[in-house]
Formats: sequence, structure tokens, C-alpha cells
Amino acid sequence: MEYKETFPPESGEIKNRIVNYWTQRSHAFSELREKEQVSETGQAWLAEIVQNLPSGKKLKILDIGCGTGMFALMLSQLGHDTTGIDLTEHMVLHARELAAKQHSSAKFFCMDAESPAFADNTFDILLTRNLTWTLPHAEQAYAQWFRILKRGGALLNFDADYGHDSCNKNLSELPAEHAHCSLPGRTLQECEAIKSQLSISRHSRPAWDTALLEAIGYKNITIDTEISSRIYKCCNEFYNPTPMFLIRAEK
Repeated sequence: MEYKETFPPESGEIKNRIVNYWTQRSHAFSELREKEQVSETGQAWLAEIVQNLPSGKKLKILDIGCGTGMFALMLSQLGHDTTGIDLTEHMVLHARELAAKQHSSAKFFCMDAESPAFADNTFDILLTRNLTWTLPHAEQAYAQWFRILKRGGALLNFDADYGHDSCNKNLSELPAEHAHCSLPGRTLQECEAIKSQLSISRHSRPAWDTALLEAIGYKNITIDTEISSRIYKCCNEFYNPTPMFLIRAEK
């Protein structure tokens, strides 16, 4: 299939704020993810993903809200056909730079996760990390992901209940090199302001996600709330102070 790149349509103030926020963070974010990819934390992430994939076959994988492409790049190294999409153009540009640097076959496109421009039944695996908490219309996104997922395929959604947490939490306990410690106060305030406008921030997660996925038609839904304990074994620059969960659901 030939992919057509689509840029984010005008969709109101909130999406513009989200794009602006991540554009400002994209360069430092790219540097951090490049370091994480080859770190012990990065390898722990890869192990978590691989154990949730069917073995012995080349898979068509979409990394949704890919940022600078860490997961798509790692999985392409294992021989999978990987594509990454992100709403923020600067993130996609950094992902392409890293792909060229690593001689990766992973492809990256600027595309809205809530309206992915792919045909029905395209992907074996949909993968996303720290995305759904940023979506103004998560219900639409989950329905669209179901559409582009192949029958028997799986969604792996790594996320956290960030709407009920704060970016400013326990900053003094984080290492000096942690991303949150170097962010200007106005950037942290903007993150909190964006969260306050998103309806998903007012839901109890992942219970809300589970009910929604069931209503859409996903099956064999499982929740793993022990991800953080296996990934973040020390409080380093990659550490996430908000407990994460994995939602795995099949079509």
C-alpha cells in the first residue's frame, strides 16, 4: 500500500495548543528518546512489546503518536514493517532524521491519530505509548484504530492516568537530568492547562478505556498495571513518576 501523508487539519484551539506544546519540546525529546533506545530502559520496553506480539512472522506495525519514533525504529530492527505517525510535524522530522542515521526502514508521517488515513484492516499491530491521555476525542481514535486493525490483530496501548496526576509532582525527587526538571515553569503550566481541557482527564482510567473498547467491539481485553515496576527499575533520566498501564485488546 502507498501511504499518503496528511497534515493535521484545523481542529480547534486545543489541538493547536497540543501541537505547539510538543513542537517546543521536540528537539530535547528526540535527544532523550535516542539515548533511551540504546539504554537498559529501552531494552526493557522492547522486551515488553515483543512478548505481546505473535512470534515467527513479519508484522505490519503502526506506532501511533510515535513522537520521534523510538518504538518503530526498534521494531524495524527486528525485521518488522513499521510505520509511525504523529500530529506534530517537528516530531516526525526528528523521527526521519533518526531513521536515516540508523539506516532504518521505518516510515514516518505527519497524521492525526484520531483520523488515521489508512485503509480498513491494514495493520497486524497498533502500538502507542503516552498518547491517549492527550487526545481530545479518544472515543473517535479507538474506533478508528479498530477500523484499520486486521481481524485477529492487537492494540497495545501503554499509557497512564495523567489527568489525575501533575507534571510538577515530586520534581525535587527526580534526578537533575530528568526532562521535567529542565522544563520551564510555563511549559509545565501549559501541560496542566491542556490536560484540564481534555475530557479524558476526568475519567477513571484504565476502567473507562476498557468499557469503551468493549462497546466498540474489541475482544480479549487485558490490563497490566505492573508495567512501571518492570520498566523503571531506577530513578534515572527516563523515569516516569506516574504509574503506567498496558491495555491489550484484539479485533
